[in-house]
Order: sequence, then C-alpha cells, then structure tokens
Amino acid sequence: TTFNLSCENEMRRESIPNVGKRKATGRTDLDLLNFVAPKMMKRADAHFSHGIADNLDDPKYAHYKYWSNPLETKLPDAPNMEVYCLYGVEIPTERSYVHKLSLSDKYKHIPFQINNSSDVQNGTKLQNDVYLVDGDERVNVVSSGFMCAKGWRRRTRFNPSSMATYIREYQQKQRGSVLEVRGLESGARVNNIMVNVALIEDVLRVAAGATGANIGGDRIFSDIMRISERISLRL
Repeated sequence: TTFNLSCENEMRRESIPNVGKRKATGRTDLDLLNFVAPKMMKRADAHFSHGIADNLDDPKYAHYKYWSNPLETKLPDAPNMEVYCLYGVEIPTERSYVHKLSLSDKYKHIPFQINNSSDVQNGTKLQNDVYLVDGDERVNVVSSGFMCAKGWRRRTRFNPSSMATYIREYQQKQRGSVLEVRGLESGARVNNIMVNVALIEDVLRVAAGATGANIGGDRIFSDIMRISERISLRL
C-alpha cells in the first residue's frame, strides 16, 4: 500500500528518507517543493522564475514571469540612470533551517519538521534550529545588496549600459528616547524602515535631482562587498 503523505497526495512513503538525507541548497529547495507540492509549484512557475539566464537576449525572457528575477533580466539601456539598493542591516535574519524526518502512518502526515533540538553552537549563528545572518529581520544582505555590489556594478551582462549603482545601508540603533515613534531615527527593520529619517532623506534628495555622488556614494556597514566577491557568477 502507498501512503499519501503530502497535501496533494503525490509523495510516496518510501522516497521520503532519501529526500531527508540531502543537504538542501537554494536549488534543491525548489526541487523539494516540486516533489512535495507539484501542483502548487506548477502554478507558481507560471508566474515566477528562479533561475540564472545563460542568454539574456533569448526572446523567452520577455515574458513577465522573469521580470521579478534580476538574474534573468537586464537593466534598460539608460547610461544616465542610477540604481540604488536601500535596506536595513545588523539585525539577525533567518537564512536556513535544520529539519528532521518525522515519519508516521497517519494519513496525509507531513514527514518533515523543524528540528527543535538544535541550539546555539560555538562559532555559528544557529539558534533554535535556525541559522541567522545579517539582514533587516526578513531579508538577508545577500538578497538585498548583491546586485548593486556586483551583479549590476559597472558594465555587466545584467547592466549593459554601465549605469551607476549605489548601496545605502541603514543601521538598527537603540531608540534615542521613548518619544521616538516607530524608530524614526533608528529603525532598520523591514516593517519600519520606510519611516527611517535617513532613508527618507536619501529618497527625497535623489528624487529632487541629487546624484549618488551628491549624497555620499555608497554607505556600507555590512560585509556585502566581501560576500559578493565570493559568489561565482558569470557577469
């Protein structure tokens, strides 16, 4: 008898341990989702793509599902434009998770769960089964800053007109006083950075005609430049 263990009744019991033994990466995470929920992922794949383009001039990349992925589309031919990556830093942000197999004969039982026996380890940022890295609490600095740090910096196949790119990071700080509402001077979290005075000032100055050089160029507190250099990507 085959036990149906996924929400879509398509995962075979005997294949689960083999999946659980693999160390997942960004690519294998998608493979796992396709394995666990193929119908849902088929719908998602119709609207979003998560690959890296070999040939950005391929007509298929004109489809809207590629537009949200900066690694499958290129910036417009506008050399006088400037691109800014504005985001918060210095807040522990979820990056990856430790899972364990949880087999059961229960009908439609989900066979994977967070391994809550994990805890802080020396030399790592593993806490309660979650690996933490620098970010704004929701998005890590690689996702926020890589394209401005390397993918679009200078002339690349993703930035054919060599438009200038700037990184402006905002630190999370202690509130200056109890009268400071929602971190006006200090907020870097994703849910309150839009009221951060420093960010608002940068946006208003650029909107009024200031260039990246006028506002001070890059302002970087994280390790995004060194991290980006370690990422091997054909540019």
